[in-house]
Amino acid sequence: MSSLLLRGFVLGFAVAATPGPIFFLCLRRTLVSGWLNGLVSGLGVATADGFYAAVAAFGISAITTAVSGERRWLALGGGALLVVLGVRIALVKPKTTEAAFATGGGLGLAYASTLGLTITNPATIISFAALAATLSAGITGGYLRPSLLVLGVLLGSLAWWCVVAALGSGLRTRITARAVRVISTASGLTIMVLGLAAFVSAMLSS
Repeated sequence: MSSLLLRGFVLGFAVAATPGPIFFLCLRRTLVSGWLNGLVSGLGVATADGFYAAVAAFGISAITTAVSGERRWLALGGGALLVVLGVRIALVKPKTTEAAFATGGGLGLAYASTLGLTITNPATIISFAALAATLSAGITGGYLRPSLLVLGVLLGSLAWWCVVAALGSGLRTRITARAVRVISTASGLTIMVLGLAAFVSAMLSS
């Protein structure tokens, strides 16, 4: 049983650690708004990873069919959202305090936004079939074994975002306000380009 938990942990950590627009978004939030905002944003990503892991591990065919059938439209929507978010991040001057996200509502928005972006993230959707095949291998029968695997994925993903939040928080105390603005602009442009690439790829797909 412990091997299933470890297997899920390693998989969740590896999936979360893959560079992409969500990584730049969470790192930017940590640098601009502090470690708590970055961690809560990462929790939203981990929740989405856990959701996909549960769908794969438990073989929920109705959700699998719905996600696969609407994959192109979800990818289009996710890519468009990333483009808009990237433009906004690149153009808006970042605050140097945590006031913007210090309230419960702000943290709730940070969580909900990364949850929604990860659910509709084209990269997540495209890799879903491979993830399903990996998670469902050898865990049929009962609920305990797939539950342990899903828990492992959730914990592994969350562990990665704890690392990002800790490293980002450490960097935040050592960089100037000008450097934060440069990083914020670069992150916004990166998110915009990756979102545009995903959008165009979804448009060209059959």
